[in-house]
Amino acid sequence: MKLISLYFLAILFFLSNTCLGQETQLQTQLKVKTLIEKKAEYHRLTGGTQDGYRIKIHFGIDKDKAHTVKSKFSSRFNEYNTHEEYQQPNWVILVGDFKTKLEAFQSLKKIQGEFPNSFIVKDKVWLK
Repeated sequence: MKLISLYFLAILFFLSNTCLGQETQLQTQLKVKTLIEKKAEYHRLTGGTQDGYRIKIHFGIDKDKAHTVKSKFSSRFNEYNTHEEYQQPNWVILVGDFKTKLEAFQSLKKIQGEFPNSFIVKDKVWLK
């Protein structure tokens, strides 16, 4: 009788651990799903942007000069996104979408060889 009750207790223990493991896995899946939904909502509310850094390579009142600088940059550094903005009264060419200032600084060192007056600015950047 003692052996049967010990065997019964072992089976109960095994089954309870199996059920708890499945419950924990289900809870984890629900948490992951909730986080994915929150991230999607955040992207919807922010328009897919976040605080970050870009490199300003040109600003001036001449629109044609801004286009020329943008074309020159794009042909030389095609791995960076370029952004053209009009900030009255200047046309501004910004490059990159950097999450950290360190990332922007590393790219700035590459870019300054061809665009020596470029510098880092804070901006809203596109999430990747």
